[in-house]
Amino acid sequence: MPNRKLGLGALALVAAVLVPDLGRPAAAGPDPGAVVANPGFEATGSDGSPTGWSVRGQRSASFVEPGGRTGANRLTHWADQPYRVETYQRLTGLRRGDHTLRVSVRASGGQRDAYISLTGCGGPGQRVDLPRTGGEWWVEVALTTRVSTGRCTVGLVSDGNAGDWAHFDDLTLRPATRPAGAPALRIAGADVSHLTKNEHHGAVYRDRAGPRRDALRILRDDGVNYARVKVWVDPADGFSDKADVLAKARRAKALGMGLLVDFHYSDTWADPGKQFKPAAWAELPFERLRQALYDHTYDVVSSLRRQGTPADMVQVGNEINGGMLWPDGRWDNWDGLAALLTAASTAVTDASPASRVALHLAEGGNNGGHRWWFDNAVSRGVPFDLVAVSHYTYWHGPLGSLQANLFDLTSRYGRPVMVVETGYGFTLAEQDQEANIFNASLQQAGGYPATPEGQADAIRDMVNTVAAVPGALGVFYWEPTWTAVAGAGWDPADPSSGDGWENQALFDYSGRALPGLRVLGDAAR
Repeated sequence: MPNRKLGLGALALVAAVLVPDLGRPAAAGPDPGAVVANPGFEATGSDGSPTGWSVRGQRSASFVEPGGRTGANRLTHWADQPYRVETYQRLTGLRRGDHTLRVSVRASGGQRDAYISLTGCGGPGQRVDLPRTGGEWWVEVALTTRVSTGRCTVGLVSDGNAGDWAHFDDLTLRPATRPAGAPALRIAGADVSHLTKNEHHGAVYRDRAGPRRDALRILRDDGVNYARVKVWVDPADGFSDKADVLAKARRAKALGMGLLVDFHYSDTWADPGKQFKPAAWAELPFERLRQALYDHTYDVVSSLRRQGTPADMVQVGNEINGGMLWPDGRWDNWDGLAALLTAASTAVTDASPASRVALHLAEGGNNGGHRWWFDNAVSRGVPFDLVAVSHYTYWHGPLGSLQANLFDLTSRYGRPVMVVETGYGFTLAEQDQEANIFNASLQQAGGYPATPEGQADAIRDMVNTVAAVPGALGVFYWEPTWTAVAGAGWDPADPSSGDGWENQALFDYSGRALPGLRVLGDAAR
């Protein structure tokens, strides 16, 4: 949704309740099969170098210092001048088969190159880029390879500018739970809710080479394998209603894409700051409201199934940190909220038994608020299959807080997790009269430059962060096709409204696909 200002008093109370925010993912437990020597850099030689590790390049740029994630020390790459350095360890005596390397990292970003690698294992070398973390948060990255020679070399590599830094700690190499060569994530998704409105008003989309093509086909050819579409009850402009959702589902399924349906339960935008009832439901007593919710959900989901385009996943509510259908389902009336969520979830499974139900919250790094919310849902027996979060680094904080929360949520509630909304700007320039949401201030908060390359890096780091979480399904980019077109603005009741999102689309101001689209698609292939 284009407006996520979360300063409401009620939400501040929710965010503050009871459970402290996790500072980092839980440390890995003892592993008798671990083969990496000195994985936490606790042992050092007389010169301070890590025992068991070797260095190539500028040796002085690789050193052990205090401040480990779990122990006393960490390995650091840093220099006051441009540098390139690799700290590496050759492993022998490994069993044949697939192995996964996990490393806790922090990085300033801005390096020419910074990554973890596995080489000399018997097949092609593998690498994963270090995400830009900054601050105090650690992020775990994971890399899987097939060992066929009994040997493998772990490499920690930085090609940095003066002052760029990276920290490493807590390495493990264990038998893999997923095969080598598998995609980083199962889902590389795109929310294309606004696409049909944009097309109706003349939007043009081009692939990277320049020719004009169908936007969904461009997404699919670049690897995007899931479409997310929102449902409004009775929108003023006729887009994102049942008929429009059915049309988009036919297009997506014809291209072999999965489908995530996102019920807003409103005639317009629903998010943490507003969950307004549809006009037709506004005066209904609670039992009739619950029935209307069931009927609407059942109607849309069963219609999708009947036309041969069943929803693979369904969100019952959009960013419902503060509840939905206020005031009956507001956060301070959990019995009412749970009854409404149960009705919606039941409608999904009654209409399409194979569709999985997701509960979706914003603020993807807010572990305290999310625990409070899901504990309430679980204690009241709300049925659901998946945990979905939104996370925009410029609003919701660093990737480390997101990952820590996802680690905890999937473990605590035993459900797969996914990020169903994220985005980043490729420019600060405007293309229409509507002020862009992503501006210079949010660029500073997000930490990446507002350039096509900066946008691609932000997406890559999000993918690598989520991919390291066991049980993570994937990442959806929010509205990559919402380019600025006259008449296709954000307000369904105001044709003169503009687009505040065009500088976060994955198509530039000429309609050409940006590099970030390929990065997103590569996550699932």
